This record gives sequence, C-alpha cells and structure tokens, in this order.
Amino acid sequence: MSNHKQSVFVHQLADVSSGAIGDGTRIWQFAVVLPEAKIGADCNICAHVFIENDVVVGDRVTIKCGVQLWDGLRVGNDVFIGPNATFTNDLFPRSKKYPGKYLETIIEDGASIGAGAVILPGLTIGADALVAAGAVVTRSVAPRSLVCGNPARHVRFIGEEVCE
Repeated sequence: MSNHKQSVFVHQLADVSSGAIGDGTRIWQFAVVLPEAKIGADCNICAHVFIENDVVVGDRVTIKCGVQLWDGLRVGNDVFIGPNATFTNDLFPRSKKYPGKYLETIIEDGASIGAGAVILPGLTIGADALVAAGAVVTRSVAPRSLVCGNPARHVRFIGEEVCE
C-alpha cells in the first residue's frame, strides 16, 4: 500500500506513484499510475490500466480493464471508458522522436466510450456523447451524439426516438 488517504483503495499489486487521488477512488491490481497524474474522487480504475503523467481524470469515472491514458488526456466527471478502449496522443508517431507537446484530447462530462473504441488525438468527445464499441473516432463528437463505425459517424442524438 502507498501513502494515500485512508479512503483511497490501492490494491497491493498496483503501482501508484501519484498522491493526487480523490477520496473514495479504487485502483485495482496491475494498474500503473505515474507521479503527476491527477485522479478525482469516487473513481474505479480497473486492472491493467496505465495512466501517464499529464493526465487529468474527473470524479466518478470508471475506467475498465486494459485501457491506457496517455499524456494530454483530459477526462471529465461521470465518464465511462470501456475495456480496451484506445487513446492516442501523437498524429505522426515515430520511434524515439517526441513532439514538443502532445495533443490534448478532451472527454467531457457524462460521455461513454465503448469497448475497443479508438480515439485519435486532439479531439473532443462532447458531454453525454456515446461512442459505440469498436468505433474509430477521427473527428470531434458533438454533445449527446451517438457515433459508431470506422470511421465513426453520427447515428442520432441521445434521447431521440429510434424508428424501427
């Protein structure tokens, strides 16, 4: 166990170096959280999650197994990130060549990212938007929009009636 507040649970097999973790957050086995990461209150960080330094996670966020959050990611409150969702932070990655600053990707409050979705860098996923499982997001997503496919396309707004 690390030097975190009493109400933060860190599994003994997790590697958590950050002290900026909110009350009630749970971090499970084999998760790695680097020293400068900021994680809000009442979050659930599942097994095999990696969180880099320049990452901010809001309150009441669920991050399922197999997710990596790279530098430049900003996650709002009440966000769900499904298993094996993939975030990127460099449009033109090359081995041993690093950009001066990584692109910032913003996931706004209440958004949900489905399992296995891929989010390209520098985009905004709007508030309460839903990215379907397996979607490849190449453009920003409007608030309350449901997107799916490769490349991800708008299907409808959340709350609209669906014709059958």
